Amino acid sequence: MGFLIRLVIIALIIYLFYRGIRYLTDAKRKLDEAYEQEQFYFYDDVKNVRKNFFITYKGALFEGEKYLGTTHDSIDVVSIFVWVKDEAKLQGFTKDDFQFLKSEILSNYPKADISWKNPIEQLMK
Repeated sequence: MGFLIRLVIIALIIYLFYRGIRYLTDAKRKLDEAYEQEQFYFYDDVKNVRKNFFITYKGALFEGEKYLGTTHDSIDVVSIFVWVKDEAKLQGFTKDDFQFLKSEILSNYPKADISWKNPIEQLMK
């Protein structure tokens, strides 16, 4: 009986250690933390085209929708539509900020054409 209790305790310790590591390396948690601290963070599953990506930058949370298409030599993400979750958080953003976001998106999807939702689209023109 004592051996069984020791085995259960060891299994519990291993499980808690595993859950702690998973919590510390969770990308969604890192996105939430960067959003609270108004830092830049790019959260994306590059291998899954169906999942939207999220970017937090200067306290604003952006979401991007990816569209698969054909290029002259491959099938790749060719179009991305980006919008902000809360337009009030855009106060103080400049064109350079959106150029930075565009360059970060293009670093992961170099063949994509990026479209912005209003009011960002009007500023970028």
